[in-house]
Amino acid sequence: MTTLVAGHRVRLGADLVLSGSVTLAEGAPAEKEAVAGSLALAAGLEGTVDRVYEDQAEPPMVREYVRLKSLLDDYGHQMPPESRKRLEDEVSSLEPEWAAFQQRRLRVTVRVRLDNGFVLDDIPGDVFVPASG
Repeated sequence: MTTLVAGHRVRLGADLVLSGSVTLAEGAPAEKEAVAGSLALAAGLEGTVDRVYEDQAEPPMVREYVRLKSLLDDYGHQMPPESRKRLEDEVSSLEPEWAAFQQRRLRVTVRVRLDNGFVLDDIPGDVFVPASG
């Protein structure tokens, strides 16, 4: 999945059909009526990311795994064999925590302001791709 960043341009990667109940934003009548509808948005529609929501922070053991794995990948070939072995063992001991985190990771959702004026909020980030040019 592409990392989405607030302020960056994105493009809808697939056709979307939004359906369900509709809530009036302002000037809603005192009585709540059942209002339903649907809206189709075509793939290729572009907009700007307003916000990125990541529901789960990395626990300390996961951050440590990422730090040590990066150290091993970047500098392991330069380390003395005993130091490299110790680092490999530490990384291996943290891999179950890393794997569990990857499995339970919640999806990233975004708020995107489309060029046509529509705002899509709390929508999975994987329906968007970076806008070209």
